[in-house]
Amino acid sequence: MYSDIRILKDIIDNTPLPVAVYTGNSLKIELANTAMIKTWGKGEDVLGKDYLEVLPEIKNDNFFDQATTVLSTGVPFHGENKKVDLLINGTMQSYYFNYSFIPLFDTDGKVYGVMNTGADVTDLYLAKQQIQSVEERLRIAVESSGIGTYEVDLQTKEIKTCDNFNTIMCNDGAPAIDELLLKLHPDDLIARETAIKESKNTGLITYETRIINENCSKWIKVTGKIICDENDIPIKVIGSILDIHEHKQFQEELKKQVEENTIELRRSNDDLLHFANVVSHDLREPVRKIKIFNGLIRNDKEANFSEGIIKYQNKIDQSADRMQNIIEGILTYSTMDKNKQPFEKIYLNEVIENIKTDLELIINEKGGILIISELPVIEGAPILINQLFYNLIHNALKFSKAEEPPKIIISGEVIKTDETDFVEITIKDNGIGLDDNYAEKIFNAFERLHSKDQYEGNGLGLSLCRKIVKRHNGTITARGEINNGSEFTVTLPLKQKEYTK
Repeated sequence: MYSDIRILKDIIDNTPLPVAVYTGNSLKIELANTAMIKTWGKGEDVLGKDYLEVLPEIKNDNFFDQATTVLSTGVPFHGENKKVDLLINGTMQSYYFNYSFIPLFDTDGKVYGVMNTGADVTDLYLAKQQIQSVEERLRIAVESSGIGTYEVDLQTKEIKTCDNFNTIMCNDGAPAIDELLLKLHPDDLIARETAIKESKNTGLITYETRIINENCSKWIKVTGKIICDENDIPIKVIGSILDIHEHKQFQEELKKQVEENTIELRRSNDDLLHFANVVSHDLREPVRKIKIFNGLIRNDKEANFSEGIIKYQNKIDQSADRMQNIIEGILTYSTMDKNKQPFEKIYLNEVIENIKTDLELIINEKGGILIISELPVIEGAPILINQLFYNLIHNALKFSKAEEPPKIIISGEVIKTDETDFVEITIKDNGIGLDDNYAEKIFNAFERLHSKDQYEGNGLGLSLCRKIVKRHNGTITARGEINNGSEFTVTLPLKQKEYTK
């Protein structure tokens, strides 16, 4: 049979809790179990040595004084989360302990020793510190953001709030639920009730409301999450409120400006429509008279016109017809509902030929050469497509070199992108070119790469080209080299799915 002392020794040695017993004023180590020896990290040869002989690095940590006080008074001492720096294997390491010094009494009731127990709580302490640090950072972040937080106990109806919450709600102190509800604008109670009903399915509460009282009137946004117990019964709501009054005012002002701008835009569109009607009507008559008088001159039997004069008379007729078609196109385009405006088949080669006729004078003046490949039929708004290629060809003629006749090559190729057929048209010239660094910038409104003294224009031509291409669900890009020509690539779908504003 083992003796009681042996059993007690085995229990102490094998307990995972560090245990040691000290005696005398120098705290001689009479007993130290395996856990305590491991904690000290000084090896197993510690019995019979004094406390500070084994642990000299902690002589300034009050442990010795605490233990000797217990030895002299018989009153236990307990410490929590005490930081201890121990020299283990030549390296100073920091630990945190919960520990006790407990007096041991003999049969006469006198203190003969002190039992030291301890628990290494380093990991727990550091984790707690980290959680507190995270919570503190979160609290600071919430406070600095202006968000007010709250927590409602659904059983007791008690509410806990932060300072931001009370500031937003204009509370002097801790609020009561009934007091808060009285501050809500009556017209917004329906929104709150709807949000609460929906929260039964989603677990989330979100609504906007106005608060009104003697001190303040503002819009706030309320959000919350319902917390349930293990039986899925709601027990609390945690959430936040945010002052959105300035945001609401901005929305209202923006809405007001949009309405005003919409009215102004309608008025402007009406004026533009009226202008288009007036201009188109006023232009029709002069063009009609040009054709009539040109016809009268040509039919004058007494006049003996040369072949050159007859040629010019025919060109006058052709130009008048073109002007008449353009006027009709502008009138049709301006009066038609843009949302329902139908696209038409456009024969691109005919468009180019008509533009050649319109630009005949500048082509002849500069000795220009246009080489045009066979182009497909596409769908679009004729007046816009005509304007697109007019601008591009006119630019190529305008920005030609003074010492070299302009040469413009127009070619097209049908390609397929995302199961849609497109025509890719390139307009290449031998003019003054452009710097590739400005290849995108030139499509900005009023952007000019050359002064008005060098080349006429208002800087809107290419910007208009891009708008026309985008309206037809296409793209336009440019590239070039200074003094070595430019190349514009226009990509347009053969068929339009819908009209794009």
